[in-house]
Amino acid sequence: MDTTLRFTVNGQRRQVTTDPDRPLLDVLREDLHLTGTKFGCGEGHCGACTVLVDGKRTYSCRTSAEDVADKDVLTIEGLASAETLHPVQEAFVAEGAFQCGYCTPGMILATVALLKENPHPSDADAAAWMNRNVCRCCSYTRILSAVRRAAGTSASGEVRQ
Repeated sequence: MDTTLRFTVNGQRRQVTTDPDRPLLDVLREDLHLTGTKFGCGEGHCGACTVLVDGKRTYSCRTSAEDVADKDVLTIEGLASAETLHPVQEAFVAEGAFQCGYCTPGMILATVALLKENPHPSDADAAAWMNRNVCRCCSYTRILSAVRRAAGTSASGEVRQ
């Protein structure tokens, strides 16, 4: 039986009437037309569907619509402000940290969540965190460089001024 659910998406209060067990990914893409969040594996292993729920990395393919009721959801569409990219987005562009771009929204949101938890991660910390996001084009070296740039650190781990 369908239920009316309310939650905030990218700063806007939204209401959706749907099966409460339906994946958040489907609600975002099909009902709210936010297609930046991608379907990958459907099992929470590839990270293409990554969004932030109350600031925490969440795999929207494995999260029910009911699980986000009365919570804040951030998708890639809500990360930039007006005409200004988010610093993590800028870092990904500057480092050329994508090829086909399919994984990029999930990679960027995973990086935002990482830097919120650990503002200056070591390369090992960043690699371990990003391990749950798969890039089929194998842009991992550039993705790590983008994480490093967004964190303001050099390859040696020193904080840049």
